Amino acid sequence: MAEKIRCGWPGNDSLMVAYHDEEWGVPVHDDRQLFEKLILDSFQAGLSWSTILKKRKNFKKAFDNFNVNKISNYDLKKKNELMNDAGIIRNRLKIEATVINAQKFLEVKKEFGSFDRYIWQFVNHKTIINKWKEVKDIPASTKESDAMSKDLKERGFKFVGATICYAFMQAVGMVNDHPVKCFRYDNLK
Repeated sequence: MAEKIRCGWPGNDSLMVAYHDEEWGVPVHDDRQLFEKLILDSFQAGLSWSTILKKRKNFKKAFDNFNVNKISNYDLKKKNELMNDAGIIRNRLKIEATVINAQKFLEVKKEFGSFDRYIWQFVNHKTIINKWKEVKDIPASTKESDAMSKDLKERGFKFVGATICYAFMQAVGMVNDHPVKCFRYDNLK
């Protein structure tokens, strides 16, 4: 049996391979999952995705399974507790941003009925199917991620630059950025 051809970025890391094969690029419409991906992508800023993925279970535990209502009410005591949690990325700015983003997420949900309805408008509510030949051809941001970043920032979200927004779009299947030779490309068309 022929070996599966996949994107090069997972390498031989079993956690990264599983994430690539099962999650990355799969369209997500569940608000809790969207919030989780947004927060994890914001924590990734300046770090590798494998670092975040290895700590994902710890993040889920530390951040109440990404319960946006609970996180929006985190107080100084809880934030300090998170700063002392070696299982996550202990960055005060990112922890503060998570609480602010939870509050802003709830505001968007109230305005649009769901975060899903709001966020998917940036791709006209359907996945953009790209046709990249190689991973190196994939841009760091696009006009859609630029527009998303600008709007999120205007709403008060933090750690939502265009590159983070594009990584989020890739993760939640707003774009299919698997190169055409990757076995997941056709699975997700």
